[in-house]
Amino acid sequence: MKIGILFSKIRVEEKLLIEEVKKRRNVTLKLIDSRKLIITPEDDLGIDVLLDREIASSKALHVVEMLKNSTVRCINSYDVIRICGDKVFTSRWLSKKGVPTPKVKVAFTKESALEAIEEMGYPVVLKPVDGSWGRLIAKIENKNSALAILEHKSYLSSFYHSIFYLQEYIDKPDRDIRVLMIDEEPICASYRKSSDWLTNVSKGATTEECIVTPELEKISIMASKAVGGGALAIDIMETADGFTVNEINCSMEFKGSMHAVKKNIPSIIIDYCLKN
Repeated sequence: MKIGILFSKIRVEEKLLIEEVKKRRNVTLKLIDSRKLIITPEDDLGIDVLLDREIASSKALHVVEMLKNSTVRCINSYDVIRICGDKVFTSRWLSKKGVPTPKVKVAFTKESALEAIEEMGYPVVLKPVDGSWGRLIAKIENKNSALAILEHKSYLSSFYHSIFYLQEYIDKPDRDIRVLMIDEEPICASYRKSSDWLTNVSKGATTEECIVTPELEKISIMASKAVGGGALAIDIMETADGFTVNEINCSMEFKGSMHAVKKNIPSIIIDYCLKN
């Protein structure tokens, strides 16, 4: 068995996954640095399974697309990366499959975005359609801040910044829940707590274990099935009406979760690769 790990940066998670592969008998590891990769439509990269750990979902999407006609099993699949790598697509599929998720409006100019914000009512949350770690997310409190933020965003160069993804602001506790999933099986869950309204570990949030209740398991399975399954990190918020799915990450970061739970998450992910 030959496992390839696609990456552009070796973080804590990648180091742990590499260590885990090296423990396995009869398993060969190939590290695939996207910064150096050259691939053709006929290529199989000399591997049986590709584990996507690429930070940029756009790069991962193109590599996985190139491997579609090969015998390589990609984790995650092209469709899962496409859906989870774009917040508009994620929201659409969650909504389509009846998974509780915040209301969203999408606009394509700063003028129509302002109109959408006024319809939704303040505050609203403006997010880039791609990206993670809480970057470039803004809580818009009033019309003056809306005008300033939309003006700024409209001058950013990336194509993705011409898409205005507006999400209703959810009044929640000072935490959210990250559930790590393998297909329809929760690995573990952790609270991410912060005094700020953003609860990303990259922004200083702390973690502690969260018990996976039947209700939490149910919405996590619904969310995983909605986007096609795989190895996923599902971010869930608590509301007065129950849980709601905020985002889904298809190249899960689990460093924070490992501080909170007593599970060998890298081992579980590699087991999943070998099983497939």
